[in-house]
Amino acid sequence: MSNYFNIGKLAATYGIKGEILLQHSLGKKTSLKGLQAIFIEEKLDSFLPYFIESTKIKDEEHTYLKLQGVDTKETAHKLIKKEAWMLEEDFKKYAGTSAPISLLGFMMINEGKEIGEVLEVIEQPHQVLCKIMYNNKEALIPIHENSLLEVDKKKKIVHVDLPEGLLDIYS
Repeated sequence: MSNYFNIGKLAATYGIKGEILLQHSLGKKTSLKGLQAIFIEEKLDSFLPYFIESTKIKDEEHTYLKLQGVDTKETAHKLIKKEAWMLEEDFKKYAGTSAPISLLGFMMINEGKEIGEVLEVIEQPHQVLCKIMYNNKEALIPIHENSLLEVDKKKKIVHVDLPEGLLDIYS
């Protein structure tokens, strides 16, 4: 089974020919040139590919997409607010190396012990939260300048120093 990485959501329609504005967290301006498809999760763990006809950069966090088969504003509107996903190999090509989302799939280590793989990255105005599975429970771990010790991109490891008692909440 392929691994899918959430890159953002389809935020708005644009124009009258079915273009869609993708709001992404890839951490850099990108036209997604060369990307063949994005995926939309129609049902839990069921991803449908939408093939890309053309793209255009709007700004650091937004790219206009023209998808095959989406030729009217009304058809495009049905996709608005849906989450957009990429295959893992595409994600590695397009995500900025310093973007928080690039931590997806990394193992998180606290005090020398593995505490879980980063399954989702949630960016908030003052901090980044990494979702991991800890003791078979979903745990949200805050990442900021005080807790982040090191990111080893080669070994795909995030070293953190978490506040005492934080992990006890999930035990």
